[in-house]
Amino acid sequence: MEITYVYTKKRAEFGRQCNFTDRNAELHVDILPDPELAANYIEQNPVDRGVQCSKEMSEHEINTERYHSESRGINHTEGGWPKDVNAQEPDQVIRYRKKIEKDETYTATVQRLGGIMEHCIKQNNAINIYENYFDELDNTTSEEPPSAKTVNILRDMNDLKRSVTHISWFPDGPSKLAIAYCNTEFQAASPNTSLESYIWDLGNPNKPELILKPASPLVCIEYNPKDSHTLISGCYSGQLAFWDRRKGSQPVEVSPVEHSHRDPAWKVIWIQSKTGTECFSTGTDGQVLWWDVRKMSEPTEKLYLDPTKKQEFSCAQGAYALEYESTIPTKFMAGTEQVCIVIFLDASEEQ
Repeated sequence: MEITYVYTKKRAEFGRQCNFTDRNAELHVDILPDPELAANYIEQNPVDRGVQCSKEMSEHEINTERYHSESRGINHTEGGWPKDVNAQEPDQVIRYRKKIEKDETYTATVQRLGGIMEHCIKQNNAINIYENYFDELDNTTSEEPPSAKTVNILRDMNDLKRSVTHISWFPDGPSKLAIAYCNTEFQAASPNTSLESYIWDLGNPNKPELILKPASPLVCIEYNPKDSHTLISGCYSGQLAFWDRRKGSQPVEVSPVEHSHRDPAWKVIWIQSKTGTECFSTGTDGQVLWWDVRKMSEPTEKLYLDPTKKQEFSCAQGAYALEYESTIPTKFMAGTEQVCIVIFLDASEEQ
């Protein structure tokens, strides 16, 4: 059963202003203390209190969506030619021009346009376009502090980020980069870490031009200065991989494990030769190996970085750096882990 109670109020009382007045205090309830509860009261002395005096800080993170862009171009070809005339064929163009030059309309058009061009040519010759109006002014050179700005950011395409271990510039101009990615910390890479390295076009930093897919992460990579399509790289497994950009993402040749470095190949350099196919590499195993990329089954020469000059593998020092001067094709240098610089003339010569 629904119970309804209706409150009634006059319409004249709606919206009436409230008037408050001051009055003395009134006692409504007086609760006396309970003696039994007072007997149970225990005073706590001392009292432990905690106070937080440090500043309250909060951490906020935001991940913006990455803007993807792509490059597109337009190929504009020369127009105005008849369909039966190929503008790329010089013979057809010459025959068509001779045919037009025999037309009476061509002669009248050239004479009419010649008068207009003659006025412009005379006006152009009357002005010295190479005149410098500020020869008498002092050259006030402003010394500005050196600065640099970020042109492009080339990001690793994988979720698990890796270190950039080597960068090689494109030999035909600063338009491309070959970058080797590898986690060099021993046994720190997770199974999901990518093995890929990239070739980037600086004109399109959003997507790599070519993805290199080795069997082991690349520690170093170098363009061939004589052939910009080919590259040589050293792997974390100690192997060397030879790449050709025209043949895709897989290596063309890979050195076998039994004839490669026993530790990561930290440095590889092309040697200036007639064939342009020779290189040499080193690693922390203390070996320097000479290679010909036409036959990667085994190195052509081998040298141990032994400071005692006895060529014993047990005394070899691991190396991280190599250097080679093209004007001195028989002299090589290596920087070892023991802070030594080793100079060797050839694989068959003494250090």
